[in-house]
Amino acid sequence: MTTKSPKHLRVATRRWYQVVLDDYQLEAHHCRLLLLAAEAWDRCEQAREALAKHGTVYDDRFGAPRARPEVAIERDSRLAFARMIRELALDVNEPADSRPPAISGNLRLKVASTCRE
Repeated sequence: MTTKSPKHLRVATRRWYQVVLDDYQLEAHHCRLLLLAAEAWDRCEQAREALAKHGTVYDDRFGAPRARPEVAIERDSRLAFARMIRELALDVNEPADSRPPAISGNLRLKVASTCRE
């Protein structure tokens, strides 16, 4: 694919974006998901830099400690990045199920309780 990485991305993110484009055959909607993933990564890095500079908490006008907005921005950007990567399915071996396995003891208790009703 001859698509170039967008200029608004950070240099390292542009390189990653281009490597993914070169290594995988993506359709147009996948390219958009890749761009969203790259933007989410950059936003996460910006928030992390701000947190390193200003710390994770500040005192509000009443003197109570509050989490800086960048904490939520970093968290949300990480989640967005992870979801976009999952949607792109770039991993060779996907897990069979994204949910943890059921605990058999709890399953039996639940089944037993529904049978009594």
